[in-house]
Amino acid sequence: MSVRLPQADAGEVSAGGCGGAARMSAEERRKSERKRLPPWFRTTLPTGSAQARFNDTKSNVHEHGLHTVCEEARCPNIHDCWGRGTATFMIAGEVCTRGCRFCAVGTQKTPPPLNPNEPTELAEAVDRMGVSHAVITVVNRDDLPDGGADHYRKCLEAVHERRPDVGLELLCSDLDGNLDALDHLLLDLPLRVFAHNVECVPRLDSVVRDPRASFEQSLEILREAKRLRPDLLLKSSIMVGVGETDEEVVEAMRLLREAGVELITLGQYLQPSWKHLAVDRFPEPATFAAWDQSAREMGYKAVASGPLVRSSYRAGLLWEEAMGGEPVVTRDSTGSAISHLNPSKDLLAKSATSSATETIHPAITINEALQSPEHQTI
Repeated sequence: MSVRLPQADAGEVSAGGCGGAARMSAEERRKSERKRLPPWFRTTLPTGSAQARFNDTKSNVHEHGLHTVCEEARCPNIHDCWGRGTATFMIAGEVCTRGCRFCAVGTQKTPPPLNPNEPTELAEAVDRMGVSHAVITVVNRDDLPDGGADHYRKCLEAVHERRPDVGLELLCSDLDGNLDALDHLLLDLPLRVFAHNVECVPRLDSVVRDPRASFEQSLEILREAKRLRPDLLLKSSIMVGVGETDEEVVEAMRLLREAGVELITLGQYLQPSWKHLAVDRFPEPATFAAWDQSAREMGYKAVASGPLVRSSYRAGLLWEEAMGGEPVVTRDSTGSAISHLNPSKDLLAKSATSSATETIHPAITINEALQSPEHQTI
């Protein structure tokens, strides 16, 4: 009688046969291939009144058990934004109906029902934090007929009713292309900024985003938002480092500008985990400065471009820039955004000498802060 002998897993033995060196698992291999952060990934802490405001905001958050995207995503710009009165809140749940390859937010085909108390809870959180500009971002809710539009509206109205002095920015989903839902959402809504992120250049939609999302559908939402509410400022964001070329970034900015977008942010994609899309490249600071210049030449009213920039980076100050204020890149610059408007910054140098593990604040190093959910869409 023949006896089948135990066999080693093919993924654990090298092609050299018995006695060969063990192969790395897929997880180990992908972890080993993750690129190290380049030396220009650094930022500085705010000082003076900005630091005092950050401390007050942080105390309010922890004292009242509030939750913000800023802390939960370990954003490297948290000191900068909180110190200047801006915070970001995510509504409509903690899981998304889409599975974009860059995003760390969990995915479920049928998420839990919406929380009917969320509008009141959000308004209370914004009030207690004492911010002057609140960014409300959402998960995709393709399980709902209106994509969540009515719930988003209720949340924003509740915040405005409680704190009419707080400027509101909605970082919205594409509502699965439902223009009627967009109309319902925006009708007389008390907003400063309507934002929707295209995430990447058009060619990479199928690589980066969920199949239900596309650059063209995003443009349609932005164009329609401008048609419905010409009084609103439109904003979008592009991640780089996912396989695009420099020229494709410029072309994507041109398409967005033609759609009516007036505020734009560009930032470096960072891989949340080994399971996510790998980083393709790290454009140098001078490249981000060139994109900043191109955007301004196209007529954008406010621009933030840099490795550490995230879609809601200095959102309140970016709005002020669009309204004629000082550019965010020259306003108490921390080095996160880069521009030829501020050419003295050493981040424009092609080589830098600082360590990639320079400390942002005592508890989080730059490496820890940046290996976090990127542009959570949105």
